[in-house]
Amino acid sequence: MDFDVPPQLAAYLAELDAFIEAEIKPIENRDDNMRFFDHRREYARTDWEAGGLPKHEWEALLAEARDVADKAGHYRFAWPESMGGKGGSNLAMAVIREHLAARGLGLHNDLQNEHSIVGNNPFILLFKEFATPEQYARDGEAVMSGAMRTVFGLTEPNHGSDATFMETRAVPETRDGVEGWRIDGEKMWSTGMHVATHAMVFARTSGKDGDATGITCFIVPATTPGVKVEEYLWTFNMPTDHPRVSFTNVWVPHDAYWGQIDRGLGIGQSFVHQNRIRQAASSLGAAHYCVEESVKYARSRKPFGKPLSDNQAIQWPLVELATQIEMLRLLIRKTAWQMDRMEHKAIERELSDKVSMCNYWANRLVCEAADRAMQVHGGIGYSRHKPFEHIYRHHRRYRITEGSEEIQMRKVAAFLFGYLGPRRALFAGS
Repeated sequence: MDFDVPPQLAAYLAELDAFIEAEIKPIENRDDNMRFFDHRREYARTDWEAGGLPKHEWEALLAEARDVADKAGHYRFAWPESMGGKGGSNLAMAVIREHLAARGLGLHNDLQNEHSIVGNNPFILLFKEFATPEQYARDGEAVMSGAMRTVFGLTEPNHGSDATFMETRAVPETRDGVEGWRIDGEKMWSTGMHVATHAMVFARTSGKDGDATGITCFIVPATTPGVKVEEYLWTFNMPTDHPRVSFTNVWVPHDAYWGQIDRGLGIGQSFVHQNRIRQAASSLGAAHYCVEESVKYARSRKPFGKPLSDNQAIQWPLVELATQIEMLRLLIRKTAWQMDRMEHKAIERELSDKVSMCNYWANRLVCEAADRAMQVHGGIGYSRHKPFEHIYRHHRRYRITEGSEEIQMRKVAAFLFGYLGPRRALFAGS
């Protein structure tokens, strides 16, 4: 049993660090771009007069960094080789995401828009696993080139974790002699709709509330008549690109979907597993950063003539956080390693509980670490001149948005008590 990072991956981390210093930091330091990362960050990033959307300059800066990373061969690291990537594994992505987040805030890996020089685009793998040959031929090139930019429309105003109770409906309807579907409903938190070309709209096409089957994933052009952004929801961490979108008498052709009719929920489940393990690694890295910065500050700050770090009241909370970070790192890497050794669609059946463990605990841990960092740093830690308040506000969302921690704990319980997963056979007679 070997717990070392594989030499090839360790070398790649060093390559990424060198790339950041040589290519990304100069962009970050150019033309006062530091305003997007220092105490002015929320103000600089947000177009307060345009519904709180991200400013064009901010999104253009992120796009420039991604383009530079793409040309250097880093951005598509996790994409399958058949789709122009390097086939980066889940384990490699977990290690990389932790490493980049542990560097702190910066253009290399801001995360507010899921931005990173090593891209996290689960839509690519999702499309590869679920698209039929016909759908791949129709949409594959646009998906890979970025010409098709999709938002994920699963959550609704009245339904979040209870996705199988969604109210959005799609019914067959022929218009002008062409067979198709009429879609009616609303979706919440449709992140990126302001720049999207299409929306993945999950709608019930058969069955009853609570059924896992009977849901279809439609691909709806954003300009389709009846598609309307009702409002952009202002959040704890601005800017916002998270709207409520309505679909009223929206018509799409009969083949405007991914996967299979009535089997679309599996696409949503595939999406969250890829996102959860990588997001957990990012939270772990940010927690590590908060602890390390607190240790440095506590050693250098000398109230009453001696280092702050001499006080056990400072030491012990950081010791507990450091211990949890070490344990969680092992669980995340083991889980990612296991994901790499099974068929993609088997993860939900066999390993979903471990993915949930990693995610809900990492998201809770980073919030505790950011809060402790603020406490250790005192007044300056509470100010926006340190990054901890931003880290807290950003990562606090993931205790809800990647599947609330209560829902994830419920998934763990279902596996533990044999209601789902490999342990069902143990309780078959009970």
